[in-house]
Amino acid sequence: MNPVRTLGAGVLALLQSAGAVTRFALDTVFAAVRPPFFGGQLIQQLFRLGFLSLPVVGLTALFTGAALALNIYTGGSRFNAESFVPNIVSLGIVRELGPVIAALMVSGRVSSGIAAEIGAMRATEQIDALHTLATDPMRYLIAPRVIAGVIVLPLLVIVANLIGVLGGFAVSVQSLDFDPGVYIKNTVDILERWDVVSGLIKAAVFGFLLTLMGCYHGFHAEGGAQGVGRAATNAVVSAAVLIFAANFLLTSLFV
Repeated sequence: MNPVRTLGAGVLALLQSAGAVTRFALDTVFAAVRPPFFGGQLIQQLFRLGFLSLPVVGLTALFTGAALALNIYTGGSRFNAESFVPNIVSLGIVRELGPVIAALMVSGRVSSGIAAEIGAMRATEQIDALHTLATDPMRYLIAPRVIAGVIVLPLLVIVANLIGVLGGFAVSVQSLDFDPGVYIKNTVDILERWDVVSGLIKAAVFGFLLTLMGCYHGFHAEGGAQGVGRAATNAVVSAAVLIFAANFLLTSLFV
């Protein structure tokens, strides 16, 4: 095989996929801001994406905060810097770990579910039936899910931040002999408004990306049941990659 031809074909396929995703994202944005709006679908998606994701997000944030406190204490003790545990835990969770961990957990649960649901609708020709009924699938299926993701994920990140900081606080006080009052004071003193706001901006972007990937792969699923399974897998993988890439870009912008 010609390696140059193979490399060129791979690059062209990557560019084609990027263009298709970009076009789908633009169509989704236009569908989300133009009537008609399907409020019932939006409320249903807010419940499914938000409330039902609370347990996994909360537990993940709790153990992440606890493990982060232990690791920072272990590393800080080598430089006599154990007192910085509350500062680093709170900043790390609010600016980085809270949004990223919450987005990854939600993407594993939501992106795959959206892709499987819409992919099954594609396989059973329900999407074609919407066209027959003069209903735009982008407005009825895609826009409510993406809007719900943008709204819900910042709320989930707020919960994740609180629980994550609480997990670090519990471990530090119970196992590392920190004074509770001093720990809380250091946490409050180190955090600024922009730390919280930047994390919520990241969360909104992540919510858009993970729901968009679920909708995109489900909407373009082909090949029956196997195609639906591939769409669910591809949705989770692409959402995770885009979350990490967007996190790097946004962090570079916010620093």
